[in-house]
Amino acid sequence: MARSPLTLAAAATAALAPVGSVGAGIGIVGAATLTEDGAGRFDSALLTLDDGSRLVVRVPATPDAEAELGRETQALAALTAGVRAVLPFRAPEIRGTARLGDGIARVITHLDGYRVDAAHVPTGRGVATSLAEAIAAVHDLPASVVQSAGLPVRTETMVHADTERLLDRAEATGRLPFGLLRRWSRALTAEGLWRFEPTVTLGGVDPASFAFVDVDEVPTLQGLLTWGGLGVGDPAEDLRWTSSAPEAAATVFEAYAAQAHRSPDAMIAERARLHAELEFAKWLVHGHEVGSEAIMDDAVALLEALDESVRDAAPIAAGTVTVDDAIAALGRVPEPRSDAVDTSMQTDAYDPGSMDLFGEDEDEARPTDATDLETEPIEFSDWPGPDAAQPPSDEDRDPDDAARNALRRWTGTA
Repeated sequence: MARSPLTLAAAATAALAPVGSVGAGIGIVGAATLTEDGAGRFDSALLTLDDGSRLVVRVPATPDAEAELGRETQALAALTAGVRAVLPFRAPEIRGTARLGDGIARVITHLDGYRVDAAHVPTGRGVATSLAEAIAAVHDLPASVVQSAGLPVRTETMVHADTERLLDRAEATGRLPFGLLRRWSRALTAEGLWRFEPTVTLGGVDPASFAFVDVDEVPTLQGLLTWGGLGVGDPAEDLRWTSSAPEAAATVFEAYAAQAHRSPDAMIAERARLHAELEFAKWLVHGHEVGSEAIMDDAVALLEALDESVRDAAPIAAGTVTVDDAIAALGRVPEPRSDAVDTSMQTDAYDPGSMDLFGEDEDEARPTDATDLETEPIEFSDWPGPDAAQPPSDEDRDPDDAARNALRRWTGTA
């Protein structure tokens, strides 16, 4: 039976008691049912305080919901004042906890604003760029924020292994369309797809988790509500939602690349697409594990529709990095500082005696038998005449070959 807002308000009062006893006194003057993002997993209420601020109180209704709230509480505790100061948006703050029956009531600050579903994110500056810049800001946080809090840390190898295990489990159900099995298996073997720099991630955030407010009629990101997936992993997971926003995807990835302060990730869009597709496989595996034919039937219907839609599409990671892509990536590499050039002699083959030849007296530095040396005559008979064929100029070469050769010389791979 769902708990009433008054019951939840009483639990919140107990959770806030230590705060109220220190401060000027905090009183709850209103309580209303909050069903957003609940889906029957939580009993929630929106509380109004006597100073006009608002709080949210949640009590888990299932063991899974308790684990979810526990992870979110741990993540929010990891967001110290210093971390919050560098984020371009707000995050909820934990105000207190209290025991309520078999569960724990958690009270956090409420962030006002409206939400935008992924499918409704418009292209161009505004919502799309704000989301990209906010996600990039989280990805730029130091990994120590997560590590010191004991939150999950996954390397490239671990992300790849987890994906491989998911595909094996989906195949074991016997209901995975063969076309998707082949498509995803090929993606797993594409080594370039899995070369990325692990970052702090939100575990697959969705645009609906962000709160926007209008400032001069311009949508402005106010805060991020969901933090339970905080950890270190593949940054592409936080951008998988772009598969549901095809019109805005290009804007999002462009703004994300411009904001991220890391080496370029050439395949992040492809991995984001793969992570989005694999969500259907996760649903199938979940239905199989809980023994629900209804869930499995629903998952199979989604998988068959996906299989049909990508049947004529290029394989994930089928494309290669072009010369233009590489040059564009190099253009984002900072120029080396001129004052960092080290002109010192760094060799263990240096012979101090050899420097004696460079004395103040030039005549003494010249070898005694230098005047006896004869110069070998130069033979011109084999030299080509002015009418001989000349090597092709840069203008006559293939432009792509010239660009590739220049790139190889720049990177030292020629």
